[in-house]
Amino acid sequence: MKLSFTKMHGCGNNYIYINCFEQKVTDPEKLSVALSEPHFGIGGDGIILISPSDKADAQMRIFNADGSEGKMCGNGIRCVGKYLYDNGMVGDRTTITIDTLSGVKTLELTVRDGKMLSARVDMGAAILKPADIPVNMGGDTVIDAPLVVDEKVYHVTCVSMGNPHCVVFTEDDVDDLDLVRIGPRFEHHPLFPERVNTEFVNVLADGSLKMRVWERGSGETWACGTGACATGVAACLNGFAKPDTDITVHLRGGDLTIRYTTETVFMTGAATTVFKGEIEL
Repeated sequence: MKLSFTKMHGCGNNYIYINCFEQKVTDPEKLSVALSEPHFGIGGDGIILISPSDKADAQMRIFNADGSEGKMCGNGIRCVGKYLYDNGMVGDRTTITIDTLSGVKTLELTVRDGKMLSARVDMGAAILKPADIPVNMGGDTVIDAPLVVDEKVYHVTCVSMGNPHCVVFTEDDVDDLDLVRIGPRFEHHPLFPERVNTEFVNVLADGSLKMRVWERGSGETWACGTGACATGVAACLNGFAKPDTDITVHLRGGDLTIRYTTETVFMTGAATTVFKGEIEL
């Protein structure tokens, strides 16, 4: 069979998008592994299925490069919004909703000449209770807590944005980190029963944040929307930024703007269509 797809990215976080309004995917876990492989497949951080929903304009399902299913993808949801708008699936509406495993999210689209350029996403409230992240620690929150990984003490702040994040602020330049070595040690640490996404962050002189991320199931990616949100939240909790103000997060693939309030977290960023194609399975 032939499968039509669209390659898209948000800040370099690139997925293969499949329109399941028109096509059927029976084994998305296996398909994601095959298509994400860069030498024998299309290459990417995983696949995202865009499907009908009875509670929103569309449903998105995310499968990582290793076949595991994710609950939420901040960069991915902006691309889904762009796909729906640019292909006329939501008319000319600039406020749309997407159903995810982390709930229904609302997007405010910025458009020009019939194309979506960027979106502001209401990502929902940050989850700080350890049992709900989940992280095997007591107390009401995990903020600047010591954690030994590979015989080194790190100070971590744990946040869920629908998926678990461990944020590490460091004075060492994150560009020099051996992330391929240390990333898996965090991902599979027994403290995190569902594995974890880990963000290593520098606080810059102008108050912005520079971040690298190791994503569970995908390894290092050039950007992570939920990770940028978790980093913005953690920056406020640790006194590096102020709530209800715009925080710029510099990722390897571009910048995102995060605003943390007690009610929700807003994420604003661009989405880009790379190419469309067809692959024989």
